[in-house]
Amino acid sequence: MSTTEVVVTGLGATTPLGGDVATTWSALLEGRSGIATLTEDWVDELPVHFAGRVAVEPSERLPRQRLRRLDRTQQFALIAAQEAWEDAGAPEVDPVRLGAVVSSGIGGILTILEQYDTFREKGWKRVSPFTVPMLMPNSPAAAVSLEFSARAGAHAPVSACASSAEAIADAIRMIRDGRADVVIAGGTEAAIHPLNIASFASMRALSTHNEDPQRASRPWDADRDGFVMGEGAGVIVLESAEHAARRGARVYAVAAGAAYTNDAHDIVHPDPEGAGQARAIRSALSDADLKPSDIAHVNAHATSTPAGDVGETVAIRSALGDAAADRVMVTSTKSMTGHLLGGAGAVESIATILALHEGRIPPTININELDPGVQVDIVRDKPRDLPADALAAINESFGFGGHNIAVVFRRT
Repeated sequence: MSTTEVVVTGLGATTPLGGDVATTWSALLEGRSGIATLTEDWVDELPVHFAGRVAVEPSERLPRQRLRRLDRTQQFALIAAQEAWEDAGAPEVDPVRLGAVVSSGIGGILTILEQYDTFREKGWKRVSPFTVPMLMPNSPAAAVSLEFSARAGAHAPVSACASSAEAIADAIRMIRDGRADVVIAGGTEAAIHPLNIASFASMRALSTHNEDPQRASRPWDADRDGFVMGEGAGVIVLESAEHAARRGARVYAVAAGAAYTNDAHDIVHPDPEGAGQARAIRSALSDADLKPSDIAHVNAHATSTPAGDVGETVAIRSALGDAAADRVMVTSTKSMTGHLLGGAGAVESIATILALHEGRIPPTININELDPGVQVDIVRDKPRDLPADALAAINESFGFGGHNIAVVFRRT
């Protein structure tokens, strides 16, 4: 295992709770929901009428001419990356030692659908010449690499809802392998569209709690009925500890380790035994050179689906063992943000990092009656303080196709 330590020096986000990290974090600690009824005309044709739109539109942050050449996924990624870069102190780094790993689970789906409509209604000459650079799955990584002249590599791992956690895991390895000193890493998603909502609704994956959207995302609640779609991006700046120390950077946490596994069970449903998830946790701990007893907190994937939430707690207990699992404090910030799909792992990694850095765990909201199958301690209703001696935390992300990613962060 590489001896290169990787640290987090910058954070950036745009989410349904706020246009930056500070407002998003404040809302998470307040237990405030970012979910609302959609106002588009097409909503009435669908069984689901709500989602988590970003709190601040990209048009308030980027010039109009630039917006026209960027898919919404790219817009979110750039806004989050710009904040993360400034938060890191705009580090001076040789471009050939700077990398970008920015993922999306679906890519430029809005561009594909909008431009196809243009083609059908107005003909091929009206199709934007920027269509392909906007719709390709690596477009957010490309946009970020161009923005910051990242020449060590620009990568876009795609693993559905685990995509941005995998991006962070890949960025850690990029630095450990000596390919880069600094990497801008994270994920983005912009998929709130009638076709996507109809597709997930047809799978019976979405909550239909139209009468009270802010309470629709309710992980681990006995009456949960599906996830809530959200949009936005999260980006972090990772550096080798040596590079960060040399420039006197502020460090939020150590990105101590990560691991990937796959269920090979079903294209949609997780393995009910949670074996792959547990193996990812154990492997991530090994990669971080930590023990189960070192883990004080888990930011769970928990999407509010009937099948996945309880199984994840079984996997946590299996991976950590009874003694450690009895002490670990688990939350799902998706109860407030909704599910940002390919952007979820990065936004939730930011919440995990800040929980360690500030010593407070955001709550899971909307649990009226805890599912009796839950096998861990869920942080409910209000924030909880981390013990002063708490060492490390895990962010878990899982995706259709059986992808399991666990990323471990440690206090400095």
